[in-house]
Amino acid sequence: MTLEEVRSLGHAIDREIAKAVVDQGPVVRFLAIALFSAGHVLLEGPPGTAKTLLAQSFARSLSLDFGRIQFTPDLMPGDIIGANLFNFQTSSFALTKGPVFCELLLADEINRTPPKTQAALLEAMQERAITTDGRTERLSDRFTVVATQNPIEQQGVYPLPEAQLDRFLFKLSIGWPSEESERAIVAQYGNRTGTPRPEDSGVQPVAGAAEIAAAIAAVSEVRLVHPVIDYIVRLVRATREHPDIASGASPRAASAMAAAARAAAALEGRDYVIPDDVKLLAPALLRHRLILSPAAEIDGRRIDDVVIGLIDATEAPR
Repeated sequence: MTLEEVRSLGHAIDREIAKAVVDQGPVVRFLAIALFSAGHVLLEGPPGTAKTLLAQSFARSLSLDFGRIQFTPDLMPGDIIGANLFNFQTSSFALTKGPVFCELLLADEINRTPPKTQAALLEAMQERAITTDGRTERLSDRFTVVATQNPIEQQGVYPLPEAQLDRFLFKLSIGWPSEESERAIVAQYGNRTGTPRPEDSGVQPVAGAAEIAAAIAAVSEVRLVHPVIDYIVRLVRATREHPDIASGASPRAASAMAAAARAAAALEGRDYVIPDDVKLLAPALLRHRLILSPAAEIDGRRIDDVVIGLIDATEAPR
């Protein structure tokens, strides 16, 4: 697949999802970047802002096998990965696969389940595999987690630990729609009953496994020159030295930023990364990896403002 075809594929995905989800083009683009750079996405937004419909539409547009887990306080790790059960016919144990065995997993309200259950996703997200009773089972090469959480409710939730957050490539905020967008939503769905489905809005697959593999191969050919690598490293290292940040980003964040920037460049039809690719991705890639210092929290600083300040203060190559 050529880079122009990758660019066309990105536009096709945007068009299909726009049939079902109103005014979420930037979020769709970040989802595509995550898929083509083997990353995962955390969506944060209030209920009723189409997070589930967005994930379903994205999966349908790319013919991805869709799975969903509703995270609750009583959910157990076996409810995610499955369990080895004894088969009396064969006199042996066999894995009864859990919902994690899919290609796009919607982890709905992931912060409502205890850390023990949250941790069941760590290996799946990092290695694209799960281990149970000493046996390792591979997941799809296209396995992607799209997790959601509600920023409003703080009762009965379990904040994701840093190790889990670091596995997410992006944290994206979905806010309330504009008045014009909300009017379009009501016009589209106000005369329907039941839960909206992508197929009801005419969302059709525009690519399959072969096209996704070809796009990922094309992304791997995008050039990342040393000045841009140095820029990424300086930006990430600056997060560890800023007085408003108590805990900065890890080396994994720098590697993830480079991979995501290559995917972003490919979706623009370019075979090289430019500093603007990094600047575009940095807030979504860093906001969940940084912890503000107590003094910054008392002063009411916002993590996004700190990240934007770091981008402005870090010299970019020309």
